[in-house]
Amino acid sequence: MNLSDTFQVTLPSDTEILVKREFDAPREAVFNAHTKPELLERWMTGPPGWSLTRCDLDLRAGGSAHYEWKGVDGSGFGLRQTIHEFVPPSRMVTTERFEMGEGAPMGVQYVTLEFADAGERTHMTMTLRYDDQASRDGALASGMDKGMAASYDKLDLALTGARA
Repeated sequence: MNLSDTFQVTLPSDTEILVKREFDAPREAVFNAHTKPELLERWMTGPPGWSLTRCDLDLRAGGSAHYEWKGVDGSGFGLRQTIHEFVPPSRMVTTERFEMGEGAPMGVQYVTLEFADAGERTHMTMTLRYDDQASRDGALASGMDKGMAASYDKLDLALTGARA
């Protein structure tokens, strides 16, 4: 089984997206890859040809995060998070909003990210909740599932390199 085959996106309700992914690495390593700027820069790069250019993290309940990505053509987008729960190495709960430059502001995403131990493997579950079905459907229409799948494939490579 190829690990990228473990990427699943389902719609449990009219306002939710459920993302599941398995990683061939211990939970602490997968959690660290989601919370350490030097590791995030290796895999959370955005669309092909883009790079993560800003990663300001204050990871604690009541903290915040600010990410920015730039493309080869100079365009970019950002993401701001408010952190409601931060429980290493198992759980993060955030509210986030993408900043799309001069485009219309995106709706708020309420995100619960959980990491479960499975021996030397990790099961990740991400629940994204939106205020309404139109916002959820807009997120899906953006191609977010393809971007997430590609980024998680990069994370697999980063985790393999961390163990080498």
